[in-house]
Amino acid sequence: MIRLAIAEDHQSLIDGIQLLLEYEDGISIVGTANDGVALMEIVERKQPNVVLTDIRMPKMDGIEATRKIKKKYPNIHVLAFTMFEQIEAIQQMMQAGASGYILKNASLKEVHHAILTVSKGETYIDGNINTNVLNSKSYIKTKGVLTKRQIEILGLIAQGKTSREIADLLFIGVYTVDTHRKNMARILGLQGKGELLRYALEKKYKF
Repeated sequence: MIRLAIAEDHQSLIDGIQLLLEYEDGISIVGTANDGVALMEIVERKQPNVVLTDIRMPKMDGIEATRKIKKKYPNIHVLAFTMFEQIEAIQQMMQAGASGYILKNASLKEVHHAILTVSKGETYIDGNINTNVLNSKSYIKTKGVLTKRQIEILGLIAQGKTSREIADLLFIGVYTVDTHRKNMARILGLQGKGELLRYALEKKYKF
């Protein structure tokens, strides 16, 4: 039996998925949430096998929620459910530990198939996403200039987090965050206090 938790800030989408799965053998919806904090509470209480989560949510986004879920419960499979098909979004969710990525314009039948796929420990990527772009030379060149930690910090910068807030979230020192900021600005050829934030938003690090 697949124990499924759903996190989505649009209740109508949750209702549609619930109707789809209501009579499906082998899947039980153990909880639904409209924000990342509520999702974490469900995960703590219900211990689902699969989590279907939006990326952009109030209180805590899907990337941060996924990271926390996988750190504490590595056997839980996370399936991203979102309108964003940008490569940056896919990369950040996969780095956080997601097993799959499906777009919100997918049919409910495909959502069902994606849930079954990730529940087996397999990876599922929406068929409308051009996965070849992930392996393109231009993509590798663009992303290769920054470390995984720097990309993580850049995402938090795009959310408007201060250096102190970023340091607290990542359990590192403020000086370390500021050093990363300076290094990223140098690597990316940016100047001016607000240029790093502008770059992050343009590259759609905020979801």
